[in-house]
Amino acid sequence: MTDKILYSVLFGFVAGIFTRSFVDFGAGFSLFLILLGVVLFLVGKIAPPDFDFSEKSKAGGGFALLAVFLLATGLGVLRYDFADRAAVRFALDEYFGQTVSLEGAVIDEPDEREDVTRLTLKLQTLTLGEIERPIKAKILVTAGREPRYFYGDRLSISGMLQKPENFLDETTQREVDYQSFLAKDGVYAEMFKPRIAILSRGEGNPVVEVLFAFKRVFIGHLNTLIPEPHASLLGGLIVGAKQSLGKELLDDFRTVGVIHIVVLSGYNITIIAYFIEWLFSRFRRNLRLLLAASSMILFAVMVGASATVVRATIMALLVILARATGRLYAVTRALLIAGFFMLLHNPKILVFDVSFQLSFLATVGLIFVSPIIEPRVTWVTKKWGMREIVVATIATQLFVLPFLLYQTGVLSLVSLPVNLLVLSAIPITMLFGFLAGILGFVASWFAVPFAFAAYALLAYELFVVEWFARFPFAAVTLSSFPLWLVMFCY
Repeated sequence: MTDKILYSVLFGFVAGIFTRSFVDFGAGFSLFLILLGVVLFLVGKIAPPDFDFSEKSKAGGGFALLAVFLLATGLGVLRYDFADRAAVRFALDEYFGQTVSLEGAVIDEPDEREDVTRLTLKLQTLTLGEIERPIKAKILVTAGREPRYFYGDRLSISGMLQKPENFLDETTQREVDYQSFLAKDGVYAEMFKPRIAILSRGEGNPVVEVLFAFKRVFIGHLNTLIPEPHASLLGGLIVGAKQSLGKELLDDFRTVGVIHIVVLSGYNITIIAYFIEWLFSRFRRNLRLLLAASSMILFAVMVGASATVVRATIMALLVILARATGRLYAVTRALLIAGFFMLLHNPKILVFDVSFQLSFLATVGLIFVSPIIEPRVTWVTKKWGMREIVVATIATQLFVLPFLLYQTGVLSLVSLPVNLLVLSAIPITMLFGFLAGILGFVASWFAVPFAFAAYALLAYELFVVEWFARFPFAAVTLSSFPLWLVMFCY
């Protein structure tokens, strides 16, 4: 019964957030659901003697679970209401289309693209003409590549304030809900190439600043030792570096269905978690648990704490805890708990963050589809983990396919062989790349052999991607893949 109550709470909370993401029934709806759940629970407690409300009875247990589900649904709606208040009372609405001066701090790692840098600023003051007023809001700023900006920089920007607009994807010819994508992070305004003055540096969290500085130096070593675009790909594999590979190469990765390796994915996080656990394996249990957990959390912060990284990190922490305490690690429960805490922090990612959705679908595929596939691929050798890679690749590719077709309309016909060829080389690529970057702190010549090995593997992976992407039948674009068909597939 305990598991049923847990799942009633989790699924009820998700149901509340999901419903509220599409429909706003008003401020009192969440309170109504909470009150209804409480009333049902109390009614069961004061039910007639001939009605068995105990957890052991079928009727009573179902009644209790319904009460818990409604209570959790109400709390889910309430949590979304609180998150949505910023959108309703957004401080910059009245200034859209006007030239204003703003002052604020860079609160996230700059996203460096080919010819621009995207900055997320937390604003403190707004100046319009002679009027200056305090303001609390976030804004996305598109700036040039030079000068370079860093986390914790305090900036003064001046330009036209714009409201983000949805746009049409050139490849799929589908509308991208850009407004909702930014809104999930509390960003409702943007500026394109304003005048920028750096007022001061180092005003961010000192721990985060140190982590980002270490990451910059680490990536600098990779860029020194390895040419582009190999260095950018390696930086994305190891530390989630936000450096562009170029539009043409990124399109190739999408065409062959391996775009997930360009950025730090759950697969990469799992490899890193195993490495960290092995690194501290000789310490006493409590110290090993503390060091491994702290390292994973710091690493998640350093690489940007995206939805995929957070989900994988929470699950990795649960694995470490389960092994340290000798308790059984229930992966399904861990996945749901990870999702619950992520939604508790930011409920808008449930519907408006595709990476969150894909990450969970891929994990569900690993949990439930892999056991079905594994007995059917016994002909694949277990050497070098090939059978595990084949099973995981087929399971995840099959399970996320309907959702990917709904989101992008791109069906990669070469995705399976490309994933098999590329993923088998990723762990050793990450190992050699990590050693090259770390040894670069000692001496560049000491890191050269490892950099050369990493470069050879990266060259192989890029060759596979580019060669398969040249096939005329590598991918087809579907004009429409409706939501009802997605639901039917699942």
